[in-house]
Amino acid sequence: MRQINKVILHCSDTIEGAHINVDTIRQWHEARGWDDIGYHYVIYLDGTIHKGRDLDIVGAHCRGNNKDSIGVCYIGGRSAKDNKPADTMTAEQELGWLQLWYALKTLFGNIKLHGHNEFSEKACPSFDVQEKYKFLINE
Repeated sequence: MRQINKVILHCSDTIEGAHINVDTIRQWHEARGWDDIGYHYVIYLDGTIHKGRDLDIVGAHCRGNNKDSIGVCYIGGRSAKDNKPADTMTAEQELGWLQLWYALKTLFGNIKLHGHNEFSEKACPSFDVQEKYKFLINE
């Protein structure tokens, strides 16, 4: 198993409420020349967690930070009103994310949580992870 020290949260950069699945994201990523979907997990609108890449395979989700991280993507990230970046997580996605976070903490121990936007100029995941999830970060 790889040495994991962080989880990086992403969004699919799609309009809130639009259902996108792992296979669609995989097609997008393969069209970019990647071997597979870049994320390890995808959280659907209903909160269900879907597997992307195997955890033992380095992701392709955050340049310079893939080797020691797990990439998690929630579906959404753009407002239906104005198509601008927005925290569009549904209540179900929030619950699914928290369940996944605690499972990963149990498996990997003292891992850190980051948003993609901490490592790039992108808005992804369309909110400040450190602010929104400070209750997780300060555990």
